[in-house]
Amino acid sequence: MTDDLDATGLLCPLPVLKARKRLMGLPPGASLTLRTDDPAAIVDVPHFCNEAGHKLVSSQEDGPDMVWVIQKA
Repeated sequence: MTDDLDATGLLCPLPVLKARKRLMGLPPGASLTLRTDDPAAIVDVPHFCNEAGHKLVSSQEDGPDMVWVIQKA
């Protein structure tokens, strides 16, 4: 199962808070693709994954945005 969350235009900590809420509704092993444009997300998203036990599958630039794929623990 995969889900998408567009958090562009949101500043820290909102992208991570919205990702946490969305992940809560997904079963273990599901993936969330998160799109952000807040420069702080480069620190916040990996830290969130590490603290919550989720796996950061990938992160890549897409123009001015970052696209993160997170697998729920």
